[in-house]
Amino acid sequence: MKSLDYIFGEKVLGVRVTPLTLKIVLIFVILLLVSNFSSNYINLTLNRGQQLKLMNQLLVKDLKELHIFAMNQYEIYFFNQDLEGTIKVIVDNAKKQLQGEKSVAFSIDTNGEILFYASKQATPEKFADSAALQILRDNFNSGIREGNINFTLNNNQYFGIYKYHPRWENFIIRGEEKEEFYRETQLIFYRISVIIVVLTMLCAALGVYLIQRILRFVKIITSAIMEMHKSNKMDLINLQGASPDEITYLGAALNATSSTIDTLMNIFKKFVTKDVALKAYQEKQIRLEGSKSDLTILFSDIKSFTFITEALGNDIIKLLNTHYDNTFKPIHENDGIIGSIIGDALLAVFGTYESSQNKSVQALDSGFKIQEETSKLRTNMAKIREKLESEMGELSEIQVKVFKAVSLEVGVGIDGGEVFYGNIGSFSRMTNTVIGDNVNSSSRLEGLTRIYKVPIICSEYVKDEVEQNSNEYIFVEIDQVFVKGKTIGKKVYWPLRSSDTDNELLSKIDDFDKARDLYYIGDWDKAMEIFNNINLPICDEFISRIEQGKPENWSGIWSMTTK
Repeated sequence: MKSLDYIFGEKVLGVRVTPLTLKIVLIFVILLLVSNFSSNYINLTLNRGQQLKLMNQLLVKDLKELHIFAMNQYEIYFFNQDLEGTIKVIVDNAKKQLQGEKSVAFSIDTNGEILFYASKQATPEKFADSAALQILRDNFNSGIREGNINFTLNNNQYFGIYKYHPRWENFIIRGEEKEEFYRETQLIFYRISVIIVVLTMLCAALGVYLIQRILRFVKIITSAIMEMHKSNKMDLINLQGASPDEITYLGAALNATSSTIDTLMNIFKKFVTKDVALKAYQEKQIRLEGSKSDLTILFSDIKSFTFITEALGNDIIKLLNTHYDNTFKPIHENDGIIGSIIGDALLAVFGTYESSQNKSVQALDSGFKIQEETSKLRTNMAKIREKLESEMGELSEIQVKVFKAVSLEVGVGIDGGEVFYGNIGSFSRMTNTVIGDNVNSSSRLEGLTRIYKVPIICSEYVKDEVEQNSNEYIFVEIDQVFVKGKTIGKKVYWPLRSSDTDNELLSKIDDFDKARDLYYIGDWDKAMEIFNNINLPICDEFISRIEQGKPENWSGIWSMTTK
């Protein structure tokens, strides 16, 4: 199949793209064959005309000799009256002139009766070509006694000449069978045709090599364009070693166009999501449309951002760019798309691409990697601070404030479910967005990270999907809460990597589960005893609530008053 594709071209969108070399060679071969066969045929026709002229002269000579010989034999016959002997002498003499197997010399009267017949073929009973016989009669009546005549004899076509013999009162005819006469020229034509075909094929093979050599960069350019079409990605064509001609100029122009489109596409991708960019590239347009989809949403926010802005001023942009440069990469690596950026807040969506990995697993992986990147940034800032303190001594109040500001801490909230995902706006200005209750919920979950003092909080939806598809995580049920603006209680979870847990931490989590369950059922005194003995940050919020006193009509679900 690949060899056929190489010869006849590959199929693109169901249409075979025929190589230019094949078209040129086919046209070249067809024109060469038509030209050579036409020339050969014209040459054959002209030669036949010349041969026919020469043969006519020979026939005239033979007929003249035969006519004179017949005249002499008539004189002999007049004296001896031996007709049979005279005819035999005339036939024997006539046979000496005949070269072909079907050459003939004979005489007939106006009724077609044969007087003598000289040939290597059998003697017919009578001259049966009535049309030719009528021509002879008509010419005779018109006073024409000799000339050219075409006739049929023994089912063969002949051309010849005739002359009327007044003594014998017969038309003496000398003829050559047409097919036999043209046989040699036809044989020559066939032989030359074979030579033409062989030479044409050799020339075609040489032509293919030379044309492919000359047009080799057409194949390179075409293959590169097909690959770009398959990958939906513009790329540069390698023109190294190309000669300075129109094809190379075409390749260079395509490279310039490709570079421009690629630059514009990269710029376009920076302002829209990857899936929108690819769809626009494929469909050549962006539509105001969307649909409900089951997606996972990650919301990330920088803690104490107001303090950071006050401390850094305009330099906050540099810090944000550094932060987002570090956090975008893990999201993209997990097939997530950046839904929106609002100052220090980041919204990412997972599940818009077909992937072998579950979307909630991808979102959770991204959340942990975002925390790792911010942790690295804090570690680097701490090393720089230590170095300055060792060199300069105690830092100034402003320097301390700056170092505190750049030591970022990020909260991550993850939820999922059915949301609207698509393009909204107008044809003059549009944006790609995700809308739904679960989007708002992911933001509320991120806000809870400040209350419960854990880096990531997710919903039960995310927990269930991850547990069905991965065993790399364990989930600690933190609480049941009414997030602000909601009337339905929701369980929230603190995800942990299994590899980051040890027996001590697992023991603390077991104690927390017991205290939390006591807290749910309203046994706050026993819950308080356990919370106080657990050294986990998430316990601080529960201790604070218990110290404030149990609300009336306690249902086990805490109502949040902040986002």
